[in-house]
Amino acid sequence: MSNPPTKKPAPFQTASQIPLKSAYTQNDLRDFDARAQLGEPGAFPFTRGIYPDMYRGRVWTQRQYAGFGTAAESNRRYRYLLSQGQTALSVAFDLPTQIGLDSDHPLAAGEVGRVGVAICGLPDMETLFDGIPLDTISTSMTINSTAGILLALYVAVARKRGMDPQRLTGTVQNDILKEYIARGTHIYPPAPSLRLTTDLFAWAAREVPAWNVISVSGYHIREAGSTAVEELAFTLANAIAYLDAARTAGLDIDSIAPRVSFFFNCHNDFFEEIAKFRAARRLWSHIVRDQFGSANPRSQILRFHTQTAGSTLTAQQPEVNVVRTTMQALAAVLGGTQSLHTNAQDEALGLPTEAAALLALRTQQVIAAESNVAATVDPLAGSYFIESLTNEIELRASELIRQIAGMGGMLRAIESGFVQRKIQQSAFRQQRDMDSGVQQVVGVNCFQSDNKAALPVFQIDPKIEADQIARLNGMRASRHAQRAAEAIQVVEQTARTADNLMPAILAAVEAHATVGEISSALRNVFGEYKEGVVW
Repeated sequence: MSNPPTKKPAPFQTASQIPLKSAYTQNDLRDFDARAQLGEPGAFPFTRGIYPDMYRGRVWTQRQYAGFGTAAESNRRYRYLLSQGQTALSVAFDLPTQIGLDSDHPLAAGEVGRVGVAICGLPDMETLFDGIPLDTISTSMTINSTAGILLALYVAVARKRGMDPQRLTGTVQNDILKEYIARGTHIYPPAPSLRLTTDLFAWAAREVPAWNVISVSGYHIREAGSTAVEELAFTLANAIAYLDAARTAGLDIDSIAPRVSFFFNCHNDFFEEIAKFRAARRLWSHIVRDQFGSANPRSQILRFHTQTAGSTLTAQQPEVNVVRTTMQALAAVLGGTQSLHTNAQDEALGLPTEAAALLALRTQQVIAAESNVAATVDPLAGSYFIESLTNEIELRASELIRQIAGMGGMLRAIESGFVQRKIQQSAFRQQRDMDSGVQQVVGVNCFQSDNKAALPVFQIDPKIEADQIARLNGMRASRHAQRAAEAIQVVEQTARTADNLMPAILAAVEAHATVGEISSALRNVFGEYKEGVVW
């Protein structure tokens, strides 16, 4: 059975409640300065893209996010995707790894390998990247509270293979502030967490100079319910806080800013998403140049990864999710993304099956190889509508950023609950509109069907938790116990000083100290953050 929407349709506005005209003309751009606000591709303010030839020179990186179960299982999935044309890796870690718990911790029970791969120590990391050339493959790791430990493990694997870490390329998310407002995988209070962030900045600049030291993430802010404007504003406000922290730590902005990357969501409102990405580049270039005084163009460019919107996927008629992610991926490409992940059709039901993951990858490949949208840089530039919408998003995001600055910065805005409240209010409004039918969702509140989907659902073998714990016990039994204990003690001692923690963390992982043991040593010094209730 199929039924059209019965509720009054939504007013003509974007998902961020920006009113839309029926048509746009040159009068809507009366004060528009194309030279100042657009420029040329690859030139300030980078509205049209960060490279002169964009995808003509190199198509976006096709980086499918994956990880589940044990390191061996995830390794098989990575090698399969690479064999099918994926061009880089993106690692999902399980919840215990994200919050610094080993797989045998009581709080890890039932979560080992469920939403990502379980990594407890160096042997796991070696298995995860077995047969994968780290010196030619770029790897992104979605990890925050334990970012320094996981990057150290990655470097340790390369060193063990005799590779020069200076050749490693990739990204570690390392964006702890958004954990306090949107995602929740924090461990320590904000101040010591920022210290870990800047320690990684300084160490990586010396030891892993080609590595992106942070991926400032709006993705999770959007998934928590924010609007596109709020996603942009809060992400850039977080980035400002990181550059402020780096400057306070005595780091040179132009040694850090070129290695800062961003991670955005691409939602359903096609033109708003394209305009959001264009506004993001323009805003960031002015922030880095005018607020931080950088004259280096490499510092001023906003490089970003995009993932299609997981929160838009539906369990009802899941095949329709292919259409949603295709539209979202196309918007990301037209917006000038540097890398892209397309969600699989079955992710509202569970982790993607191999077949669903392959179809998601093929979606990107069709856009890249068959649509010809990559032939021209910023093809929507000059559109009365797109330029007006880009300007309006920039204006509204700038106002929010100024409001946060007036509170004393993002840390104060988080502590006061301002950011959390804004996201909660937007999430409530969106849910209310879906429940009432004002916001239409095909298969959920309109165009429903009695036909039940028969998609296979990926199942995690319940044995993996016991197997992972057995491997962990084996690692502990085979290591030099005193060397590991002494290395963990050095991590704790270093945390009590102002010294950079990364050399001690690297030494600890190379001594086969575990993620949980190193995190516990830091907990002994920093304590744990307890989230309050925001009203």
